[in-house]
Amino acid sequence: MLRLTEDYRENIRMLDEILRVKESFDLIKKTLYVGKDEVTLYYIDGFVQSGAMQKLMIYFLSLKGLGEPKSNEEGAAATYFAEHHVPYVEAEVTEDGDLMLQMLLSGTTLLLGETFGKYAIIIDSRTYPARSVGEPENDRVMLGPRDGFVETIVFNTALIRRRIRDTRLTMRYVNVGEESKTDVVLCYIEGKADAKDVAYLEHKLNSLTTRSLTLGHESLAEALIPSRWYNPFPKIRYTERPDAAAAQILEGSVVLLCDNSPEAMILPSTIFDFLQETNDFYFPPLTGTYIRFVRHLVFWSTLFMIPLWFLLIQNPTVIPDWLTFILPMNTGRIPIFAQLIIVEFMIDGLRMASMNTPNMLSNSLSVVGGLILGEFAVSIGWLIPEVIVYMAFVTIANFTQRSYELGYAFKFMRVGLLILIRLFNFWGLGVGLVGIILLLVSNRSVGGRHSYLYPLIPFNGRALLSLFVRLRKDHFEGREQKNTK
Repeated sequence: MLRLTEDYRENIRMLDEILRVKESFDLIKKTLYVGKDEVTLYYIDGFVQSGAMQKLMIYFLSLKGLGEPKSNEEGAAATYFAEHHVPYVEAEVTEDGDLMLQMLLSGTTLLLGETFGKYAIIIDSRTYPARSVGEPENDRVMLGPRDGFVETIVFNTALIRRRIRDTRLTMRYVNVGEESKTDVVLCYIEGKADAKDVAYLEHKLNSLTTRSLTLGHESLAEALIPSRWYNPFPKIRYTERPDAAAAQILEGSVVLLCDNSPEAMILPSTIFDFLQETNDFYFPPLTGTYIRFVRHLVFWSTLFMIPLWFLLIQNPTVIPDWLTFILPMNTGRIPIFAQLIIVEFMIDGLRMASMNTPNMLSNSLSVVGGLILGEFAVSIGWLIPEVIVYMAFVTIANFTQRSYELGYAFKFMRVGLLILIRLFNFWGLGVGLVGIILLLVSNRSVGGRHSYLYPLIPFNGRALLSLFVRLRKDHFEGREQKNTK
């Protein structure tokens, strides 16, 4: 723990040694003379507003001295100078050495004066490199605003504040990570959000002993949620849209913002929350209801369509006459079960290849590659057309919702059903369905207090209706908070 002394020269020597100013080219030490007194500024190049800092330094040089405080109290000299001669938005006097280092490494400017003793002034002159608040590529809307969260946490809190002008809106700051010291903000409306959820999250964040949040929101999620590797269903919903985050806060949810990440974490979350999209609310109720109905129908079919088709072709005698067209004309050189598993892997391989392909080529190569592979696989007898058609539908239908985690969870469940049906036929389907239900029921969000199947379990008819029917605004205004199990 850093502790400054009353000796100005000794303080400078300690900071030079701790900060390793000579080894780091971007850590700047600037010594100025304010009249006959000396001051030293430490800041990181690239984190300060150079124009404003230049004007501030010119102003310091124009002074005749650091000034004489009217009081002899401890820290009076630094407080007097901060109040009378630091014309900046935010300036804080502190003797906490660890806070000085943390704030300096976060981008603020540290000012030590010859008469300040063990106190220093923290000047919040920072500015972060940031991209524009453009619309998120993975969370677009046909109607509505085109702004989105970015990697700078202050910008993200401002985007929410712009939409919720309520004094009860609380932005609680927490610092997480022993080495990274990442800024995390807990956003909620006092009185609307569940007080137990807020208290739990605040306690959990303050007690985290992780070294760093290298992967931003994902590292934070893994630190908050106990590990259950066998349950692939996502426990936290993410959004890059400030309008969606603001709407969730107004409904009583808690939102976590993590510096260096454009994803806002919405807590608590249920599986039905993942199947709601911002587009639903920017269309009239009838259109929004239709879009929701189609999304649920198409996405849930990605879980059951292929296992049911495979079960029926394994048992052709149970297929009614009007449904016999689903039977393949030939089975190919490879068993159909193996074909389905191979195509599952091929689709993921093409997806990963498209992610690493240059933008100008990715769309062309992914489409052409898929067509060529599919055409040749059918022509040489490895795959049959029915497998290609069904798997193509499932792949495209996965994009009806934006959560990759939920899409992969459904993939794992689909493959599990196929394996069980292959081994145990109808009994395999039954065992697989029971297993899926158990995974859904046993899944919990942060804190473990909320049912993953709410409002189905515990049952809330009004809330359940609102998930499938897009009600008018005056119907869900002031809606009840989510019940806990």
